[in-house]
Formats: sequence, structure tokens, C-alpha cells
Amino acid sequence: MSMKYQSNNASRAENQQERLISIGWVVGFVDGEGCFTIHLVKQPDRPDRKGYRTGFQVGHEFVVVQGAKSLKSLERLKDFFGVGTICINRRHDNHKEDLYRYSVAKRDHILDVIIPFFGQYQLRTEKQKDFRIFTQCVKLIKAGKHLTFQGLIEIVKLMEKMNHKKKRTELIKILRNQTPKIVSKKYD
Repeated sequence: MSMKYQSNNASRAENQQERLISIGWVVGFVDGEGCFTIHLVKQPDRPDRKGYRTGFQVGHEFVVVQGAKSLKSLERLKDFFGVGTICINRRHDNHKEDLYRYSVAKRDHILDVIIPFFGQYQLRTEKQKDFRIFTQCVKLIKAGKHLTFQGLIEIVKLMEKMNHKKKRTELIKILRNQTPKIVSKKYD
């Protein structure tokens, strides 16, 4: 065994150790500061556009927000995942500095990078439940379920269980009233 080979083994072991530390940091940081979200945007009546048949555009996003002093942590996340963007959010809220936002919204990046990572390295807080629901919603969206009223209602009902558990009862009533076939079925 040559000295070079031994040093390479040590180097690989050190790299693996650094990767494990990074994974632990990412999971802990996202557990405390991250958010998995599904959102709806009301769209004008566009029957000719396939994606807006229900009147709503459905989006998905993985987000971490930090103040300007912690921008390096967002850059570290972006480097770790190799996807997403960082942008400034000049809304300060309770902060005395600009907020920065690391965001992954592209479906391929969510399906190929974010979901597999957090599927393998699970979050330790209530956010794990949000992640599982987020994953279900993204898979429904990928399957095109968001393009039907019935599928959109299924997604909205899942959304009610995420994050701060905002009730979407009014939205579900609106969607059901637009589709008599769905009204006759029980979805509660």
C-alpha cells in the first residue's frame, strides 16, 4: 500500500465526515427555518389554457428566509443542493435588516433534489409531517390532478393540514359549486 493511497483514503474519509456534518447541519437548519409550501393563485377566466381550467394556478416551493447577517447560510444551502435561487426581500417585518430568501420552486428540482434528500434524511420536528404532505401534493400536481376540480379539492384538503393549518373551507365550497358532479360526492 503506497503512502499516496493511504492519504487518499484519509481524504475520502474526511470528505465523507464533512458531508455527514453538512447533512446534519442542513436538516437541523431547515427544521428550524425552512418551509414547504403549496400555494394557489386565482387566475382570470382562461378556458383556453389547460393549467387554469379550475381558475387557480397551483404552485409548490421549498423556502428558507434569513436576515442579511445570515446570508452566508442561504448561500451554503444553495451550494449544498445545487439548485434554487436567493433573492432579497426588502420587507423587514420585525427585523432591522433586509431579508433574503432561498427558494426552490422548479418542479424538476423539487422532485429530483429536495424530496429525495428530505425523504432520506428526515426532519425531526412537526415539519416532517408538512414535508410528507408537501410530497403528496407535488406528486398529485405532477400527475395533473390539479387540473381538475376534484383533484384541486384533494390538494386543498391536504394543504389544510400543512404549516399553520389554514382552513380552506370557503375555497372548497367555491370549487364544489363550480362542479355539480363533485357536489354530489362526499369529500369530507
